[in-house]
Amino acid sequence: MSEMQPSAERPSSPTPDGASRSTARDDARLLALPRAGAPGGVPAATTYSTATPGRVTAITAEHKAVAMRRVNHSGRAARMFFDWAKSFVVAVGLFLVVKTLFVEAFKIPSGSMENTLLVGDFLLVNKLVYGAEVPFTGRHLPRVEAPQRGDVVVFQWPEDRTKNFVKRLVGLPGDTLSMKGGVLYINGREQSEDYVRRTEPDLDPAEADFRWQKNHLVRTATAEARGGYHPSRNNWGPLIVPAENYFVLGDNRDNSLDSRYWGFVPDSLVRGRPILVYYSYAPDTAHGAAWLTHIRWRRIGERIH
Repeated sequence: MSEMQPSAERPSSPTPDGASRSTARDDARLLALPRAGAPGGVPAATTYSTATPGRVTAITAEHKAVAMRRVNHSGRAARMFFDWAKSFVVAVGLFLVVKTLFVEAFKIPSGSMENTLLVGDFLLVNKLVYGAEVPFTGRHLPRVEAPQRGDVVVFQWPEDRTKNFVKRLVGLPGDTLSMKGGVLYINGREQSEDYVRRTEPDLDPAEADFRWQKNHLVRTATAEARGGYHPSRNNWGPLIVPAENYFVLGDNRDNSLDSRYWGFVPDSLVRGRPILVYYSYAPDTAHGAAWLTHIRWRRIGERIH
């Protein structure tokens, strides 16, 4: 028996001489490629991409233009969004500054100030005149002028500071106030108030809410208070307004929840003075769109005093 002889194997890698010959052939093929711009060659604006090994892809000027348009479009959209966002932030910032420090809009929900203000009136209130409050600090800007007797003012209700009231200021710090038969007296002088409206002049309810007044009666009324002080809506006082406080009344004297019932208004709660009526309509429950169908055109732009 003859033994199996292993067959001779050829080397799998090229010899140094073979490598030299392969490189020379590749160089020859590269030299044979047409030059850019030469007859039969590719256009001068054409380049080659070798992103894929062993494959050459031509990038023409049209490809470049499309790519540039895409880049420009995305960049333009980003710039437009940035400009819009910047304008929006600036607008919101200006609105908050104006609303907080200068002018704010309020709506009249009740008839306590008729006929000076009507239900459905929308007011612009000057907040700077009495010194607007700086948010989150509890401090106020310097006031342009101090509240005066007879001013219509907007303030936070001392009983619930989340609610804003609008009334007429009738008593300054140190004033002595009283009312007899529905007639207001300030420092002993009878007041002529043409703006006052009386709907129930013959009624004079006496409520427990008036009892707070005992602590603010003038000294001459103290003896009377010992014997029994019985204030009513149309008869009360004389009272002394404390420092840094005001006494306010509604112009509709028979239908107003005002200082007669709950006391004085601290100076720190006064928010501003109404300037004018910028919109007004007559509320009507029978018409859901009364704000469009029942506009009081004559009241629009009317100044408040």
